[in-house]
Amino acid sequence: MNIEAGHDQGGLSGVFDILVVGGGINGAGIARDAAWRGLKVALCEKNDLAQGTSSKSTKFIHGGLRYLENYEFGLVRKSLIERKILFEIAPHLARPLRLVLIHSPDMRPWWLIRLGLLLYDTLGGRQPTPRANSIDLSSAPEGKPLRPGFKRGLSYWDLWCDDSRLVVANALDARSKGGEILVRNEMVAAQKEDGLWKATLCSSVTGESRVLGARAIVNAAGPWVESVVGKMEGVAAKRHIRLVKGSHVVIRKWWDGDFGYVLQAADKRIVFVYPYLDEFALVGTTDVEFEGPPEDAAISEEEIDYLIGIINKYFTAEFSSSSVADAFAGVRPLFEDQAESASKTTRDYSLEMNQGACPAVTVYGGKLTTYRKLAEDVMKMLKGHFPQMSSSWTAGEPLPGGDMMDSDFEAWANEFKLRRPWLSDALADHYARTYGTSTFKILEGIHSIEELGRQFGDLLFEKEARWLIENEWARSSEDILERRTKHSYHLTDRQRSEFDDWLESVMAKYEQHEHEQ
Repeated sequence: MNIEAGHDQGGLSGVFDILVVGGGINGAGIARDAAWRGLKVALCEKNDLAQGTSSKSTKFIHGGLRYLENYEFGLVRKSLIERKILFEIAPHLARPLRLVLIHSPDMRPWWLIRLGLLLYDTLGGRQPTPRANSIDLSSAPEGKPLRPGFKRGLSYWDLWCDDSRLVVANALDARSKGGEILVRNEMVAAQKEDGLWKATLCSSVTGESRVLGARAIVNAAGPWVESVVGKMEGVAAKRHIRLVKGSHVVIRKWWDGDFGYVLQAADKRIVFVYPYLDEFALVGTTDVEFEGPPEDAAISEEEIDYLIGIINKYFTAEFSSSSVADAFAGVRPLFEDQAESASKTTRDYSLEMNQGACPAVTVYGGKLTTYRKLAEDVMKMLKGHFPQMSSSWTAGEPLPGGDMMDSDFEAWANEFKLRRPWLSDALADHYARTYGTSTFKILEGIHSIEELGRQFGDLLFEKEARWLIENEWARSSEDILERRTKHSYHLTDRQRSEFDDWLESVMAKYEQHEHEQ
C-alpha cells in the first residue's frame, strides 16, 4: 500500500496498528516481528536505515565476556542464546570469528580469564562454535606478530556480523509481510485523538508533511529516544539513557591468518583487533561519555592515540595516527543504571509502556546481539492491546537471504560459484556474503559479466547499484557505498566521484518517475 495514494479516514494518510519510530536495529527488528504476527506496521526513520549507531558498532554478535565482571550473568546467557539464533537465521551476515585473548601479566589474573571463558562456554547452552582453549604464544603462529613477553593466550569464538545489512534485512522482511518502511520521514509530533495516535511525519526530501494514524507507537529511536518522547502528547520519560561514544579505527592488516585478537587496556577495557574486509583490520572500541547531538559524534585525536597506543603495546609493528585508513564513531544509548563509569553501565535494555487506550512503548538501551529478543519483549507488552496477534516465531525464520540448508553457508556459497563460473571468486563471494540467496533475484536473467552493466571500480557494477535503489531504499552514495555495501573501501577518489555523478543522474530520473506515479 502506498500511503501517499489516498486517505483512509479523517484526513489520515493511513491507519496502522503500530508505528515504529527509528530505523536502527531495534526498530527494524520490532517492525519485522510485528508484521509477521499479522499486524499492520509502519516504520519511520528521519534519515537512512542504520545511519546512526547501528552502522557504527564493533560488528560483533557476542555474549559479552566483559559483562561477567559486572555479574550480568543473565545478559550474557541471553546474548549467547541470541548469538546462536542469529547464526542460524542469517548465516550469510553472521560468521564465526576466532579470537585470541592475550594475557598481559599486569592485567587480569590468568585464572580469572580462564574461569570467565569457562562460564562463557556454558551459560548459553550448546553452541555452533568450538570451546575455548589455551595457546602457547611463544611457539604458536598467533604469537608471531606479538612483542616479546606475551607468552600465554586463550582462543575462543564469537560471531562477526555486518551490522547495517542486518538492519536492512529486518526491514526487508517487515516489508515482505506488508509493513511500510518510511525512510527520511521524521516524526515531529504525535497527539491522541479518537482512540488513535495521530503522528505527523515530515519528509526530509520534499519537506512535505503527512499524518498517520496508529493504535500504538513504539519509540526505538536509540540515542534520540528522549527527544522523541518529548514529541508525544501525554508521554513522559520516567527513565533515561546515558550517551556513550564508541570509536573505531581501520588500518591495514599486518598479520597472517583469519583470526583476531583481544587486548586488555590499562584502564581494564577490552579492545578488539580483527580482520576487516580481508585487507584491513578494525580496532575498537572506546567508551567516552558524550554530550550534544548524537549525529555530531566523531572520533577524537585522543581516542585515536588511545587505540594506537594499545596495539603498539602488544605488537612489534609500529603504528601512528598516519596509519589510520578510516575511522568512525557511534553513540550508544545505554540504559542509565547509575553505574560509576561508562564501561560499567549495563548493555541490557529496559522497556517502558504508558497505560491507556493509546499505548506507547519506549525502548531504553539494548545492543546489536539482543535486538530480536528485545522485539519479542516489546510485542509481549503490547499483547493485551492486540489479542489477535500470533505467537512468537522469529527464532526459527531465516532473514532474507539466509534460507540455506542447515545454515551451511560455505557449502551453499561454493555451489553458487560453481553454477555461475562467469563470476570471479571475489565477486561471487561479495554477492553471497552481502545478499545470500537473494543474489538469485539480483542476477535473474544475467548470464555474463557484461550484463551487469557499467563497472565503477573493483566489484561495484551498475546492476547492484540499481538493485539497491529500487529494492533497498538507497538514495545517496553513502547509502550504497558505506551502509548497504563496503565498496567505499575499494574505490579510488576518481571512481567515487564518477559514481556520484552517475548516481545523481539516475536519482533525478528515478525521483521524476516517482513523482509522476
